[in-house]
Amino acid sequence: MFTSSSHSSPQVQKIIIDPEYAGQRLDNFLFNKLKGVPKTRIYRIIRKGEVRINQGRVKPDYRLVSGDLLRIPPVRKSDNEAMSPVTTHPALSQKILNDILFEDDNILVLNKPSGVAVHGGSGVSLGVIEAVRQLRGPKGVYELVHRLDRETSGCLMIAKNRATLKVLHEQLRLQQIEKIYWTLVKGKWRSAGVVTAPLIKNQLSSGERIVKVSPDGQPARTEFRVLKMFSEASLMEAKPRTGRTHQIRVHAASVNHPIAGDDKYGDSLFNQSMRKKGLKRLFLHARQITLLLPDYKEPLVIIAPLEQSLEEGLAELSGG
Repeated sequence: MFTSSSHSSPQVQKIIIDPEYAGQRLDNFLFNKLKGVPKTRIYRIIRKGEVRINQGRVKPDYRLVSGDLLRIPPVRKSDNEAMSPVTTHPALSQKILNDILFEDDNILVLNKPSGVAVHGGSGVSLGVIEAVRQLRGPKGVYELVHRLDRETSGCLMIAKNRATLKVLHEQLRLQQIEKIYWTLVKGKWRSAGVVTAPLIKNQLSSGERIVKVSPDGQPARTEFRVLKMFSEASLMEAKPRTGRTHQIRVHAASVNHPIAGDDKYGDSLFNQSMRKKGLKRLFLHARQITLLLPDYKEPLVIIAPLEQSLEEGLAELSGG
């Protein structure tokens, strides 16, 4: 990657994109390149057209191409707007170290805890990926392969090099990576095993994202299977065959089986009942992921155990 810049004060940078960065989103590339600069500022310079690719304006989700000429305007790490520095968080860092499910030279898979964002932003100063980068230092390349909602726990894949990131993104696009979730839903499941309601994403005036079933929405498919039934709930296996925002949560609610602890799409009375059983969080857990890495002849199956609070809640439902 060639960069034309030689002064200590901020200067225009012109970068020719190397093949290893091909396919990466522009905003993610800039987050790494401009460490310490608030994300709001990065999005602002993209929106204003100050960031250019091959002399043209681009959007944050533009995928870089090998040989692209990227222009980055002078950017200071501190100006009149409040900084959002990444600060150390020893408890989170230790939690991540304790929850590594699998690691080799190319990929790191964590059992992400509920209540922790996968990345900083939107009022969150530190997420999983920032904590991993702090733990491992500046030399490695650590990028999220996919995302989990903040309240969802379980298998989270992080690539350790650009080549692996590209391979796994392609496998996700071709639906070659199987993800299995465990979720507890309201009532005894009597619905069909497959939900295919199309989903549309809206943003409220408050900035909150909300997803609804709509004939104008994007195709979505989730396969459900009953694992165990209780008197007022069902433990389900859910396989999302598409990757829409909040897909499992909205699909479950659309067939009158909202997920326990879901404050956005759930049932308040059911949630209250589950809290009395000790279930005080969203019961959605990325239980298992199956993928084929280049260095392995057989598919790799990684399983994330349920956290203790979910295990104890299920025991309460079982009456023991």
